[in-house]
Amino acid sequence: MSRAEQREQSRERIIDAAVQEFADHGFEAAGTRAIATRAGVTQGLVTYHFPSKDELWRAAADRIFGRLDELAPPEADASDAAIIRAHVEFSARYPEVFHFMVDAGRHDDDRLRWLIEEHLDRRFAVIAGSQRTKTQAAHLYYAVVGASSLMFAVAPECRALTGRDPASAAAVRAHADLLVDAFAPSV
Repeated sequence: MSRAEQREQSRERIIDAAVQEFADHGFEAAGTRAIATRAGVTQGLVTYHFPSKDELWRAAADRIFGRLDELAPPEADASDAAIIRAHVEFSARYPEVFHFMVDAGRHDDDRLRWLIEEHLDRRFAVIAGSQRTKTQAAHLYYAVVGASSLMFAVAPECRALTGRDPASAAAVRAHADLLVDAFAPSV
């Protein structure tokens, strides 16, 4: 493997570790040393690739939404049911995203504004749809995003409370079916 390939692999591990660290601890409490440890690299390599924690956070956000785009491209012509199913599947695969987004959404700062401009505006437009009022759009967006992810974000609670593994294929399918019936019933 070439040095360039090794550097790229290290960079990818750093970003994946950053997603986890920011999800677990929030931006303020997350540390680049902890990210380096999670990624199995040196602190110097983290700062080589990402001179600031803010740049690393933005790369982590780009990673999250890149993964979401693979499962649920934000296309205006997708059916409501397809959008909901894709969000449920994504949330089941990447439950840490819920915690990442809750932390990001609590702070009215430059990172939140960047996140909205780069990733959330287009998702909001697709999920909320053009046929709804602004009030309906806001409620629908947060209802779908929250309902599609909470069960997976609190999986230990769900298992203890219900005895079901929310990440099992059957549970993911049942959750998606329920949300489609609730938010996008067929006419």
